[in-house]
Amino acid sequence: MESDALFTLGEPAAAPSALAGSGAVGGFTAVAPDAPLPVRMRPADLDELVGQEHLLTPGAPLRQLVAGSAPMSVILWGPPGSGKTTIAHLVAGATDRRFVAMSALSAGVKDVRAVIDTARRQRRSGGPPTVLFIDEVHRFSKTQQDSLLAAVEDRTVTLLAATTENPYFSVISPLLSRCVLLTLHPLDDAAVRGLLRRAMTDERGLAGALTLAPEAEDHLVRLAGGDVRKALTALEAAAGSATALGTGRIDLATAERAVDTAAVRYDRAGDAHYDVTSAFIKSMRGSDVDAALHWLARMLVAGEDARFIARRLVIFASEDVGMADPAALGVATAAAHAVEYVGLPEVQLNLAQAVIHLATAPKSNSATTAIGAAIADVRAGRGGPVPRGLRDAHYAGARGLGHGTGYRYPHDDQRGVVVQQYVPDDLIGTDYYRPSQHGAERSVATRLPLLRRIVRGLPAPARTEASPAGGQAEAPTSSGVDGSRQPATDAADEVGGSADGKGQQ
Repeated sequence: MESDALFTLGEPAAAPSALAGSGAVGGFTAVAPDAPLPVRMRPADLDELVGQEHLLTPGAPLRQLVAGSAPMSVILWGPPGSGKTTIAHLVAGATDRRFVAMSALSAGVKDVRAVIDTARRQRRSGGPPTVLFIDEVHRFSKTQQDSLLAAVEDRTVTLLAATTENPYFSVISPLLSRCVLLTLHPLDDAAVRGLLRRAMTDERGLAGALTLAPEAEDHLVRLAGGDVRKALTALEAAAGSATALGTGRIDLATAERAVDTAAVRYDRAGDAHYDVTSAFIKSMRGSDVDAALHWLARMLVAGEDARFIARRLVIFASEDVGMADPAALGVATAAAHAVEYVGLPEVQLNLAQAVIHLATAPKSNSATTAIGAAIADVRAGRGGPVPRGLRDAHYAGARGLGHGTGYRYPHDDQRGVVVQQYVPDDLIGTDYYRPSQHGAERSVATRLPLLRRIVRGLPAPARTEASPAGGQAEAPTSSGVDGSRQPATDAADEVGGSADGKGQQ
């Protein structure tokens, strides 16, 4: 027998008659008086189910499933404490169906086939239809999930599966296509608060033996984070503490002593991992340092691999900060090194410093768009042969092939820049890199047109022109890094030499 801490699962192939003798109901062990509070407070019918109103409208698949009016197979996807197992209990309460429950944590292909064989025999003999409930179905391997396909297809069994992980990632497509997917949402604070109050007064719960202070109630709702199971478990712990202290009231201090840490909903292998990571990156990109630190803390507390976080920071430093703050890549790389050199928990300080730097840095995605455009051209077939002057001329016979002919060595020019074709013929004049005006990249944006003009042998624009009043206009100006207006210099001055320097053509 296996337990998920809320209910005991019956043997996979056990018939209803075999379970009845032990007080089981539809494959689940009957609720004992000393069962955990969340178990005792399970809704007895759909009218008591709270928080999934979008699934409870008349004629909705969930109502049809519980009522047994339509033999559809269903996958219940939702976070812990949202009601998946409760729905399974409601389905099990239907008397006209044989209900078999198993957990993917312990069941195997042999167990699944045993249930299917029994269901097929009963179906042929005119017996009741079989509902097979599989908890944690995402833990089934592909082979185990494959074993369900034929039986679900011909309705030998009606599958009711529960998962906390995104079924589009964790359930094979053929099985998913044979089922109706019902998404359960985390309960909002009002729903959790209502269930706490019900548990305080209901005979199945605390039956009015204690009172709950409003601030203690707020504390339990906050800790629950939409997980009603956690809320009721915390309430039961607080009630036990209050009883032990001989007081009839659960105050804030009692509630805090009973449960003081909120569970972090985070799955390193599922969609929560991707959602939190996405929020983390987008918060840094949006320069919201406080949000970025929250998501960083969320990952650290949940046990995310610090190396994964560091890799994301290194990527972000070039993807979203880039040339606006070239030092950002060094900061991120240093944090990644600290992960290996220092390790947790101390390295969280290094990661936090890097996150703060990246979130508050000026942003530019020019490097990202530049390489993206260049790769797109290459994949589109643009780019001819390497220009002859740039080809390798170090091996015997290369000169005879004309390799290196006409190549001009930039360091021989006092400016360090010469007129020269560096791109294939069909890419002449193509600009991939388009610097922003953010941070340190502003000075690059000023310098780059001058470099391109020299390399491409383009004439310099006229420095003066007649003003509308007939006089001479002021010299062109450019923006400095600090935002001040500065007189523009000619190309030669910007790159370190005169316009008529050595090698200029």
